[in-house]
Amino acid sequence: MTEQPSTLYAKLLGETAPITWQELQPFFARGALLWVDSALDLVEVALAVAEDDQAKVAGWLQAGQVAKVEETRAEDLLARDPKLWAVVVAPWVLIQERAEAPTVH
Repeated sequence: MTEQPSTLYAKLLGETAPITWQELQPFFARGALLWVDSALDLVEVALAVAEDDQAKVAGWLQAGQVAKVEETRAEDLLARDPKLWAVVVAPWVLIQERAEAPTVH
């Protein structure tokens, strides 16, 4: 990548959007979905993938914080239909479940 990391981070942040599991199913069928643990910054992970930062990505994969979406997770997402966020870093679509915002009374 030729872009400065902060510029690329901002670009990826701007391309991050809410999405439903139904919209993601074709990507799942192609094996192109990566699950990002909610403890991680989705855009930071996307940046590491875009920049081919193998050390960071390998660490997350080994820790189970980033993983290809498997059948059991797909079934869970289909059943629960949670709020998901996604960003595309070709050929991958990185997805993350977002916690509900706290309700203010």
